[in-house]
Amino acid sequence: MAHISSLGSGIYTYLEIYSGSTTPSTENAAGYAALFATANAADIQRMPSVREFPSVGTPANIVNVPVYGQATSSQVQGQSDAPTLEVTVNYVANDMTDIHDLVGEQVYFRMLMSDEALTPSESIAATISAGNTSFYFKGKVEAILVNPALTDQTTATVTLSTQSDFFGPATVAAS
Repeated sequence: MAHISSLGSGIYTYLEIYSGSTTPSTENAAGYAALFATANAADIQRMPSVREFPSVGTPANIVNVPVYGQATSSQVQGQSDAPTLEVTVNYVANDMTDIHDLVGEQVYFRMLMSDEALTPSESIAATISAGNTSFYFKGKVEAILVNPALTDQTTATVTLSTQSDFFGPATVAAS
């Protein structure tokens, strides 16, 4: 399984949202990848004008436990909470209409990191080269908070909840 092996200024990242009625055949990266690859284009929206992406992955589940009589505490495995993710976008109301309609709906997300620029139809049809990497998760668009500005830099913070594990990194299959 090959993944992007070096980072540079040519890396493109996309956040895509599947809101159709089909669910993944399996709760793993392959099931989520198949869902996105076979989806109707109308069921997938790409988050427009992303300015800043959150960190993606499984959070640490470590708890510090004080030990009586010792100068340092011990670390034990604990329970981690599913993270909320905040995506900052350059806000243009007309571009965000479809995303506003998804607030509160359960959807499936794919964060796709590619070494090539992709149109939405190219990424949906999985016509991208092998070696590009995706992370998948189930969740909701919980809120969209617009941050008005007196300049031309109006932004919005889009809050996503996670309702599954993160699946990935998964290499996107070549077409």
